[in-house]
Amino acid sequence: MRVLVVGGGGREHALIKKIKESKKVDYIACCPGNGGISFDAECFNVGACDIDGVVNLAKEIKADLVVVAPDDPLVLGMVDALNKEGFKTFGPTAAAAIIEGSKVFSKNLMLKYGIPTAEYKVFDNADDAIAYITEKNEFPTVIKADGLALGKGVIIPESLDAAIAGVKEIMEDKVFGDSGNNIVVEEFLTGPEVSVLAFTDGKCVKPMVSSMDHKRALDGDKGLNTGGMGTVSPNPYYTDEVAKECMDKIFMPTIEAMNKEGRTFKGCLYFGLMDTPKGPKVIEYNCRFGDPETQVVLPRLKTDIIDIFEAINNETLSELEIEWSDDACVCVIMASGGYPKAYDKGIEITGLKDGDLDGVTVYHAGTALKDGKLVTSGGRVLGVTALAGDLTSALKKAYDGVEKISFDKAFCRKDIGKRALEALK
Repeated sequence: MRVLVVGGGGREHALIKKIKESKKVDYIACCPGNGGISFDAECFNVGACDIDGVVNLAKEIKADLVVVAPDDPLVLGMVDALNKEGFKTFGPTAAAAIIEGSKVFSKNLMLKYGIPTAEYKVFDNADDAIAYITEKNEFPTVIKADGLALGKGVIIPESLDAAIAGVKEIMEDKVFGDSGNNIVVEEFLTGPEVSVLAFTDGKCVKPMVSSMDHKRALDGDKGLNTGGMGTVSPNPYYTDEVAKECMDKIFMPTIEAMNKEGRTFKGCLYFGLMDTPKGPKVIEYNCRFGDPETQVVLPRLKTDIIDIFEAINNETLSELEIEWSDDACVCVIMASGGYPKAYDKGIEITGLKDGDLDGVTVYHAGTALKDGKLVTSGGRVLGVTALAGDLTSALKKAYDGVEKISFDKAFCRKDIGKRALEALK
């Protein structure tokens, strides 16, 4: 098979390395890819949101399967365009991808079908939102931009002044562009967060192993929200009991709700959950593999990923037994100094050979090749990832790997996995 992967970050690198393990695949292309991905796939300079460009590239390389990984092209309808041209794909159609593309849609879906989530109200102007928040006077509160915002369209103000400033930033200053035309204001939930990715063919749901993300930039969950500074799998809070409740009250009801809405979802559906004192509730849905959750989930996958993609296309997922390793997996993100705000690019990375490192797997998120050297090209640069028999051993391996890699102003969180270790005590 000839496979094309759309995207250019750490998630796509993790997908490509897993696809590379399949005996069914003899050629992998990626667009646009990045410096590290170029060691594992042929990269083409076609933008991830260039629908016509991707369709033409798929024709040019005679792709047997196109894996559309990022949210933007999915919401824009790239899968629809590829399917129209006869290509097999992995990823939802635009009609289904709206579950991530619009927070208003997803919250209304949950309300309509009784799927547990935080109480909320939707607003299309700043004055009404501010009046509501002022009247409620409950903090912290959660304010979400309706549309896609690179995973950063959520603020959690701790005071009325901060909430008013946040509403104005999103709705009037348009810090997230048109994504902020509408906002969702919702109650602040408490409890451990759990991320669960699930394969679905629109009829059957096969959850993957759980993971725990670390969103804040600095140790102790301090600093600004980021796209994710590291992950561990499994998540100790996701017990068998919680898993069953999620399947019965959240996973299957969501798939059934989407079917009833005429928006059958096929691909990977990400459930961002909070295990509250009243049971698990949905914080958010994503219409694709999470990043950096993918980097700790896929290394534990034992089943050929191409078999899974084919079963989803054929709607035979219920007949496929998906196997997972019992190992723990840890991913520590090495980021550029200044991230998630302004940062320099083009800084040489040392300690890596051929884009990888012995003993651990390094997934490249923001790297480029310049004059034969690997340099930084993004905020999140590398995901240093290790598998081991237990979480403590996996953490040691990953952080030992981090110590071997360097670039100017690099930083990482030193406490990835700390909450998970405490939960295991």
